[in-house]
Amino acid sequence: MEAAPDQTSEPADTAADAAAAPSPDPMTRMILADLVLRGGGALMRRAVEQNLLGRTLGKGKAQKIIKGRTMGQTLLGTAVARIATRSVPGAIIVGGGLLAKALYDRKKGKKG
Repeated sequence: MEAAPDQTSEPADTAADAAAAPSPDPMTRMILADLVLRGGGALMRRAVEQNLLGRTLGKGKAQKIIKGRTMGQTLLGTAVARIATRSVPGAIIVGGGLLAKALYDRKKGKKG
């Protein structure tokens, strides 16, 4: 029996390895990655908001509500989301508050 030849060749290039970087500077690539992630997140957030509101209110009214938000409402929503995602106590407080608000709105809707 003959011993197998030593195969120490380099692994095949993958598509990611073969793709050219947009810039040789790592900081520029980090900024580009951040922009892509934030843009994708914003598009995803808008789609989820429209879907959740559109189910009960209709697509047109959902888009009006989303576009009609004030800067204060946007900042408040961002702050609440940040509190909820940064710690377990924050998530409990925000989740409890949202649950209380939902129950209050349901009770108010049944009375009126």
